[in-house]
Amino acid sequence: MIHLAFREHRLHRLEANIQPENAPSIALVRSLGFELEGYSPRYLKIGGRWRDHERWAIRSENWRAQRSLDP
Repeated sequence: MIHLAFREHRLHRLEANIQPENAPSIALVRSLGFELEGYSPRYLKIGGRWRDHERWAIRSENWRAQRSLDP
């Protein structure tokens, strides 16, 4: 999906907003090269409650640099 976004659609960045207690999702985006960029208090109302989120992102130039390091 990241390849499609950056190569075929020529997007500059991808973002994922994740609740801080969602460790599996944070581990996934971190493993893909996303970096923590910020914190958004009361970002989204879920189940009748406002939930805080962390903002994770990856930029196309960082993704390309990572891929050049892969064996």
